[in-house]
Amino acid sequence: MSAKHVELMKIALREAVKAREKQEIPIGAVLVAEDDELLAAAHNQTIARKDPTAHAEILALRRAADKLDNYRLLNTTLYVTVEPCPMCMGAAIHARVSRIVFGTHDPKWGAAGSLYNFAANQRFNHQPEVIDGICEGECQQLMQDFFRDMRK
Repeated sequence: MSAKHVELMKIALREAVKAREKQEIPIGAVLVAEDDELLAAAHNQTIARKDPTAHAEILALRRAADKLDNYRLLNTTLYVTVEPCPMCMGAAIHARVSRIVFGTHDPKWGAAGSLYNFAANQRFNHQPEVIDGICEGECQQLMQDFFRDMRK
């Protein structure tokens, strides 16, 4: 496991904790440029914004696109604590994100290998590299604790 991947996933985990503190599903995302410049960091805000598209990944992609003044986010890496859903993987593919790095799999919604594998689908015009399992235990524990607490 690359130290760089761990360092950047820790930033995404801090974002996920922010979501949890707001009673949002604790998912965080970070988008970095090829030189590891932090372009954007975000966490889920679907409840606060009353917006079903306000996933951490979408918010990070929007912020980075605004910062770069371009919807194409070439040569970037998206770090996310939980495997992206179909909407988020679709957005990352449209944005031409080069690499998706995530912590834990999502067997109910994952579109980077668990339920679907958008990155391997040759019918799409772009196939990002996918790296999974970075800080997996921490990412998984955060989700499990959140849902356990919500059921109480």
